[in-house]
Parts: sequence; structure tokens; C-alpha cells
Amino acid sequence: MEKETSDATGRRRALVFGGTGQIGVPLVDYLLAAGWDVLAVSRQAHPDRHGLHWVQADLYGFWREEQAFDAVISCGPLDNFARWYAGSVVATPRIVAFGSTSAEVKQDSAEAAERDVARRLQQAEQLLFATAAERSVAVTVLRPTLIYGAGRDKTLTAIARMALRTKVFALPTCARGARQPVHVDDLAMAAMQVLGSERTHGQVYAVGGGEVLPYSVMVRRVLATLRPRPLFLRLPTPLFLWALRKAHAKGRLLGLNEAVLERMRDSLAFDIEPARRDFGYAPRRFVVDQAMFQGAGDGDDVPLMET
Repeated sequence: MEKETSDATGRRRALVFGGTGQIGVPLVDYLLAAGWDVLAVSRQAHPDRHGLHWVQADLYGFWREEQAFDAVISCGPLDNFARWYAGSVVATPRIVAFGSTSAEVKQDSAEAAERDVARRLQQAEQLLFATAAERSVAVTVLRPTLIYGAGRDKTLTAIARMALRTKVFALPTCARGARQPVHVDDLAMAAMQVLGSERTHGQVYAVGGGEVLPYSVMVRRVLATLRPRPLFLRLPTPLFLWALRKAHAKGRLLGLNEAVLERMRDSLAFDIEPARRDFGYAPRRFVVDQAMFQGAGDGDDVPLMET
């Protein structure tokens, strides 16, 4: 059993980064429901509630005094967290941190910025594991695939937002690669399950959704939830590329580059059997409704960013 550092009440204590993020919100609720006391870090002020205390701070200069927690969980940028942990004096026997499958997917991208993302994620994992090994701390890294469910992701919600505004959404005919979208609640539950499994110590897991489907089918399901329902077009790839370059020349859709287009051809499905075996991971199938994209029609143009 892992050594616990429970407070005077006997309740376990968790330090959570990214508690207001799309994974962090359900995770904090799960922790509270399981009887944890949570100290959550946010750049903005938030009201406390029973079992939950907020600290207004960030990963760049936060927490240099020594305190003890039963677990530290990071739902934010992995590179920032790994650097913070290397310089921190927080005592904990357990760390769970979310990374991204982009560490693998984007390492050979034609775009230098995407290769840099993959490099930073890989280096962050290495630093986190090395620091934890020096301190005899058990670490698990979870790498989500394409996240959805909170209306805050940069792929499916961006697609819904664009389609609602323009009343039409187009994909190139080459967009046939497999996708494995994962719901935010399943990721939050994965972190909870990992906390109770010693088999996950020192491991990295891909955490994808419970259904693998073609890119175009995934998009069709998103569009089918929207009212009024946008028109869905499949364009020949050369014509789509021509239209994309025209949009780029006008400063639009800059996040949808040719590297993203190339990945639409590729299968980005990952083996989640190790997660099933080691901590009982059981993600849902890709069933969406309009509430998952609530507010998607608001705001300015959001660049599509494939994860």
C-alpha cells in the first residue's frame, strides 16, 4: 500500500493543477465525492467549498514552502508541471500527470512547431520521471487522444463553432484516418483509478475513447447534433488545399496547416488494453449531443488544432 499523508481529520489530501480545465473540473468533483480534501491551483480566484480550497497562483512561481499531500495531480501543460516539480519541495508519494499522444504523433511532423510540441512533451516526461526517481515517488503519465465533452477542446468544438457560423463544413476526401475521441469524464475517472493501482507506477498509458471511427464519421456525428444542422461537404483534396491556401492568405484557419491535413489520412488509434488491464480503464463510445458543444457558436474564429 502507498504511504498516506492524511490530515488530522483522516482525509487524504490532493494538490491539483488545472482544476478549472476540462479534465480538472470533473476530477475535482470525483476527488471530493471519494472523500479527499483538495487544494486546487488556479490563476483566477474561486470560492472555496467543503473539502475544496483554491489557491490563486501558477506553475511559474508557486509553492516553495514544504507541505505534504497524498497525491499531486496535474491536468495542465506537462512541461510547465515537470519544471515546477523539479524545483519544488512538496512531499508526496504519488503523482499523476496528463500529457498527450502528441508526444508520439507529432514527433515526425513536417511543421517545426509541431515537432517542438512533441519534443517538449517527451522531455517533460523524462524530467518528471527522473525527478520522481530521485525522490522515490511513484509517477504515472496519462496520454489522452482527441478530447471532447466539455465544449472547450480545440478540435471538435472548433469544428462545431465554425460549422454553426458558416452553415457548412468541408473535409477533403483524404480525411479517412481513424480517430479515438475520449470524453473528459473518462479521463478524470482514469486518474482516480490510477491513484488506487500500484501496477501503474512508473508507467505511461495512452487513454483513448472506447470507439475507433473514421475521421469523416466523427465529424458527421458532431454536425448531426447542431441546430440548424450544417451542410457537410467532401471536397477533392487538391480543391480543399487550394481553398485552404486562400483562407491562409486572408489570415484564417491558420491552425489548419498541411501537417494537420496529412494526419487526417493517418490512423491515430492507440492501444488502450494496457490501461484496461492495469487500472480497469473503461471509456465510453463516441456518442455526442448538442450540450457537449454548448456555446460553440460564440466568439471569434478558432483555429483547428489536431491532437
